[in-house]
Amino acid sequence: MGKILIAVDETQGSQKTLTTFRDVIRQSSEIILVHVQRLAGKSVIIDMLGDAEMATLKESVKGTEHKQALERKSEQILDNYKRVLEIMGHTGIKTITAAGRPVDEILRIANEESAELIVLGCNGKTLMQKLFTGCVTRDVQKCAKVPVLIAKTGCCEKTAGVMGGAYAAR
Repeated sequence: MGKILIAVDETQGSQKTLTTFRDVIRQSSEIILVHVQRLAGKSVIIDMLGDAEMATLKESVKGTEHKQALERKSEQILDNYKRVLEIMGHTGIKTITAAGRPVDEILRIANEESAELIVLGCNGKTLMQKLFTGCVTRDVQKCAKVPVLIAKTGCCEKTAGVMGGAYAAR
């Protein structure tokens, strides 16, 4: 397999991506680890901002303690995942930190990096939680131009095409 983008964060579903990657993919020529910073919490309101408002928000947090904390958190998350992949024997791991709407950023980076597959985690949100905070995995799955492999946790909704702890979507 060629380039694989793995979107990661600190959730249990995201942590499952590495197990799924190991069990299903095993090898790739290049792995791109992506962490997207959410600049203003996990509310669906951030997803409703237009491009101009998002640019203003990004500009307003530059140089703040909040942005520095986000950068430290991103670095820690990416370093942890990269270390595990290296222990699994993978090399050629590229890390990318982005800020903004996770769906938009993951899709943009997948396109820019010419990823052949996107691997995401399913965090098992309830329907009510999805209504208030959205579902990055579902939205990436719907909009991606390449196949998407979704690592499932025990609490994810039942889905056809399940392969152990993962399912493939297009």
